[in-house]
Formats: sequence, structure tokens, C-alpha cells
Amino acid sequence: MLENEIICYLNFLREEKRSPETTLNSYSKDLEFFAQYTEEHNVAYLKITKEEIRAYLKYLDNLKYSKNSVSRYLSTLRGFYSFLIREGKVQSNPFKIIKNPKKEKKLPNFLQPDELNQIFDTIDISTDLGLRNRLIVELLYATGVRLSELTSISLQNIDTSANVIRILGKGNKERIVYFGDYAEKYLIQYLEDVRPRLLQDKSNQFLLLNKNGNPLTNRGVQQIVDKIVQTAALKHHISPHVLRHTFATDLLNNGADLKSVQELLGHASLSTTQIYTHITNERLRSVYLNAFPRQDEK
Repeated sequence: MLENEIICYLNFLREEKRSPETTLNSYSKDLEFFAQYTEEHNVAYLKITKEEIRAYLKYLDNLKYSKNSVSRYLSTLRGFYSFLIREGKVQSNPFKIIKNPKKEKKLPNFLQPDELNQIFDTIDISTDLGLRNRLIVELLYATGVRLSELTSISLQNIDTSANVIRILGKGNKERIVYFGDYAEKYLIQYLEDVRPRLLQDKSNQFLLLNKNGNPLTNRGVQQIVDKIVQTAALKHHISPHVLRHTFATDLLNNGADLKSVQELLGHASLSTTQIYTHITNERLRSVYLNAFPRQDEK
């Protein structure tokens, strides 16, 4: 049954590929949706044809799924059918001959300096949880790490003498990120004073802990950031990923080269990082138009 194959595939990704839970949750939803479709439309998934795949894509289009979402569904199914080949269930991968729709380029949302300062100033660092929360925001902005990477940081990954953290990113790829004086200040205070109190009599190596001494989850960090943003009374939605976008944008605006930013973000392809140049180019254009004297007055 397709449901059993999906469970086996997710276990394979978890145990052998060590895929993060966020990725597994996303794949699970995509594959469950596909399983429901095949059942409702009498599609034999082991013998699915090119025409049936196109009908499925048309179905997604009718449901108003974005091109980016459709691309994600296709990528998920390509991986799943490659697994079915490995297991000897199918002879070929029918999704490999289907091209992804052209992705919609959406400029990343990022924070202006005054908005970033407003977030920092909102956090009450007089309490243990408040100082931990300040550290969370400082690290997200200072390092540009993904949410799942932040919650996975363990004590042995951190070198406070060199201000570096070893990160295990997508595809099990390791990289080094750096943090500056502000993050260092709150990190050391957290490690020396706050974390031991949060840990109580428990034992674990994760950097970020909740009030019960357990590792903070992705959802927990998201809720913390949501509450900080709400208190700061900012008008637009800000997620941990927006701080990652702000990190990359600020680096480029201050002269960092694209290749270095790619490595710091852990992007596999330079083309993924290039979207940030659209933001910095718009800023340069604005500076030029405001500063260049030979402009028509309108």
C-alpha cells in the first residue's frame, strides 16, 4: 500500500539521510496529499503514467497552488519514486521527465535598521527567559542560521574563543558561522548564569532550553519571536527566517561578496543567494536617484 511505502521512505530519510524533522513533516504532508489523490482518482501509483501526472498537476493548478508549491510537490515525488526504484518497486522514475514550472521570484522580506533595533529594545533581559530570548534574536541575526539549525546547536558546536559555531545544515553539510560582540555578550551570560538555572537537574547538550530544562523546539522559538514582534508593535509579519534575510541583505549592503554570503547561509547554489542582489540593487538605485544631481525635477 502507498501509505506503507511513504512510512518506509520517511524512515529511510530520517535514519539514513538524517533529514531534519521540518523537512520530513513537509514531505509527509506532500505524500499524504498525493496518496489521497491517487485513491480518489483510481490512480495505480506503481504504474502511474505521464498523462496521469499531468492530470495531477492540473488538479493542483485548479486548487490555486503557486508554481513554487507545485515545484515542491514534484521534487518530493521525484525523491519518493527514486526510493521506490531502490526498493525494487518500480523500474523507472516517471517524475524525472516532468519539468518543474518556472519559479516565481519573490523578494525576501527583511528588516530596516530601526525595526531591528525596536525588536532588540523590546526584550526584557532582566529575567532568565528574557535574556535567553535576546540571545535567540541576536544569534538569528548575527549568524543567518535557519530555525532548525539554531535549535540543533549543541554546546560542543560553539567556540567562544573564536566566536564561531559549527552548523550542520541541509543535506548533512557542515559549515562554520560567526557571531560578533553583541551576540557574544549575551551568549556568555546565558552559558554562565542562565542555562545552568534552566537546566536544573537535567542533562542535555543543546544550547537553547525551555523553562523546564528541555531543548527548545522550532515551534517554541517561533512562538517566542512572534511574542517579541507583537510587543514591539511592528506592522508586518516577522519570522525567524526574516532575520536570516536581514543578515544576508545587511552583509551585501556593507560590501560582502556574494560567494561569501552563499557560504555563510549554507546555500548549495549561488543562484539561490542571488535573489538578495535584487534587494541591494534596488537600494543602490534609490541612492543614485536621490544623490545624482542631474535629475529632472518632477
